[in-house]
Parts: sequence; structure tokens; C-alpha cells
Amino acid sequence: MESALEAAVNEWHASVNDGDPERSASAVGDPVVVLGPKGAGPITPAQFAEWVERSGITLAPRSWHPVSERLMVVEEDAAWPQSTAPTRVATVFRVAGDKVTASLRLPDLASALELAYICREMAATE
Repeated sequence: MESALEAAVNEWHASVNDGDPERSASAVGDPVVVLGPKGAGPITPAQFAEWVERSGITLAPRSWHPVSERLMVVEEDAAWPQSTAPTRVATVFRVAGDKVTASLRLPDLASALELAYICREMAATE
């Protein structure tokens, strides 16, 4: 049986890979915290949907690494319309209910796992 964490992360990937702005907006919390090559911070679901549409990115999951009930790292092959080949990246996902509330893309699995473990420990000590 698929956990709520897995279901939310899978829906996030499906909505992004379909390039569907409405579905993408409904897959994330308000706000959703993002991290990527162009910056970090909270954005609205509408801004997230705009990014999905504008970027044309697809992210093919390759490996899943649950960190806690709310955190998961997914190693992915990222591709853009202008890509000649996919780029391996890893994303730290935080989920609340059935929504992704953080999507933190890092250049590799090791750095994503390190950040996820730090986030888990910070949350555990609040």
C-alpha cells in the first residue's frame, strides 16, 4: 500500500511531467518552499504552476529514499526541452497531508540526503 508521502511525491512528479499547470498547482501546498539553481524560498501554487509551464522540465524518478514520515529524497533524471541528455539530480520533498510543501532540488543524491537528514533532526528538536 502506498503511503501518503509516496502518493504526494508521485502526484507531484506526474503533474510536473505532464506539464499541467492546474494539476501542478493542486499538488503543492500554499506556500511551497523551493530550492533550485535560480534561488530558494516560498512561492504560491500559481507561481509553481507557472514555473512548470515555463521550464518544460521533466523529472524521471530513479530511486526513492524515505527519511521520515514527511521527508523523502528522490534521485531523478532531469530534462528540459533544449536538453541533449538528462542530468541526474536529487530532490528533497516535504509533505503535509496530500501536498508537497517543499521541493528542494540539489545536484546529487549525497547532498540531498545530507540536507534531508539535517531537516529531519531540526524538526525533531523543535
